[in-house]
Amino acid sequence: MKRNEFLKTSSVLVASSMLSPLISCDGQAKSARKNWAGNYQYEAREFYEPKNLDELQTVMKRAGKRKALGSTHCFNDIADSPLSQISTKNFNKLLSIDEQAMTVTVEGGARYGQFAPELDKKGYALHNLASLPHISVAGACATATHGSGVKNGNLSSAVAGLEMLTASGDVVTLTRDKDGALFSGAVVGLGALGIVTKMTLDMEKTYQVRQDLFQDLPLSSLEAHFDEILASGYSVSLFTDWQDKKISQVWIKRRVEPDTKSMGPDFFGAKAATKNLHPITKMSAENCTEQMGVPGPWYERLPHFKMGFTPSSGEELQSEYFVPRLNALEAFRALEKLGSTIYPQLMISEIRTIAADSFWMSPCYNQACVAFHFTWKQNWEEVRKTLPLIEAELAPFKARPHWGKLFKVDPKVLKERYEMLPEFLQLARMYDPDGKFRNKFLDLNVYVR
Repeated sequence: MKRNEFLKTSSVLVASSMLSPLISCDGQAKSARKNWAGNYQYEAREFYEPKNLDELQTVMKRAGKRKALGSTHCFNDIADSPLSQISTKNFNKLLSIDEQAMTVTVEGGARYGQFAPELDKKGYALHNLASLPHISVAGACATATHGSGVKNGNLSSAVAGLEMLTASGDVVTLTRDKDGALFSGAVVGLGALGIVTKMTLDMEKTYQVRQDLFQDLPLSSLEAHFDEILASGYSVSLFTDWQDKKISQVWIKRRVEPDTKSMGPDFFGAKAATKNLHPITKMSAENCTEQMGVPGPWYERLPHFKMGFTPSSGEELQSEYFVPRLNALEAFRALEKLGSTIYPQLMISEIRTIAADSFWMSPCYNQACVAFHFTWKQNWEEVRKTLPLIEAELAPFKARPHWGKLFKVDPKVLKERYEMLPEFLQLARMYDPDGKFRNKFLDLNVYVR
C-alpha cells in the first residue's frame, strides 16, 4: 500500500473508532447509565460522545433512532432512545458576546454554572437561573425549566436564537427576530426536532443579589397576602411540607440597589432566619448559596445550590405542576387538603411564580403561572399512587406538568391543555419526517391520537 493511501485509510479508521458507540460485544451498554437521581436507567443500546460539530454530523447521518442527552437532570424517559443517545457534554463553551445586541452565544451542552462566572467577569448577567446551576442550557430550555419571579419568564424566554442539527445532519438556524412562529415552536422543543448545538441568550448588565430568609409563615398570612408575598422580591420561593398550617421557609431574593434595605425581623408573621438554611430545615446548608442578606453576584444567589456542589443522587424524585397564576390560591387550598396524604412521601415542596411566554409547548404559554414543585422520597411505588390524587385536585385549573419530571396525567388530557400541539407536531414532522427523534415519552405524551 502506498504511503498516502495508508495515511488516508488510517485517518478514516481512527475517526471511525473515535465515533464508535460505547457498547459491548453483545450490543449492551458497557455499564448501566442512569439519570442523575438514579431512578431511571437509560435503555439506549448505543452511546456517543462527539467532540465537535463534524463528529456530531457523522453520528447523525448514520444513527437510526437517536436522542440528545444533556446533563441527565430529568426524572423520566424524555431523553432516552430505543437505539442511540448522543451526549452534548463536549459542547460546553461560551462562544461569543455581542455587546451591541446584548446577547451571549454558548454551546447547547454548556451548563449555566460553567459560563456564568465568565459572563459576570465581563460585566454581564442573565435574567434568571434555576435552582440548580448544573443543568445544560439546551436541556433546560427544551423542557421550559424555569426559576422564579412574577416578572421573570422561564430560562427559554432568554433565547434569542438557536442552531440545531436535524435528523439528516443539516444545520438549521432560527432566531426570534427572523423566524417568528418557527422559533416559537422550536425553543421548547422537547428534543423532538433535532439536537441543539448553540443557543444565543439575551443578557443584561451584571447585578448583585441578596437572599433574606424567613421561617414559619402562618398559612392565614399567606392566604391574606398571597400576591404581595410572592411579589416581595425579584425571585421568591415558598417551602412547605403541607403540615401545621404554615410555610416552613420563605426565600426572598432581591436585586441590590442603592436603596435596598434590610427586611427586618418579621415578614407577615414569619420570623427572620438567624443562620443559613437548607430548604429541608433539618439538613445542612453547607451546599446552599449564601443567605443572611449578604450581597453577591447574580449567579451565586439566584440558584439555591452552589455550582461546586454535586447534587445528591439516588435520594429523591421530583414532580411539578403549573397552574395559571389567577388560580394559584385556589390551587394551593386544594393541595393543602391533601397534606396528610402528601406528607409521608414528601421531602419538601416549593412554590414559585413564572411569567408568561410565547413558546408553544411551554407550560407558561400565554399565561403567567405558579408552579407547585414536589421533591419526593425515593419511593416510586407510593409516589405513583399519590400523583393522580394531586392531579385530580389540580384538574379544574388545567394544570400542566413539568416535561422533565414525574407525572401521570392522561395523554389525551395533556393534549387538550396544549392548544398549539397540532402546530408543534407539524413542526416535528417537518424537521424529523422519519421520526428518528421519537421515543416512548414523545409517542405517549406528544404524538397523541
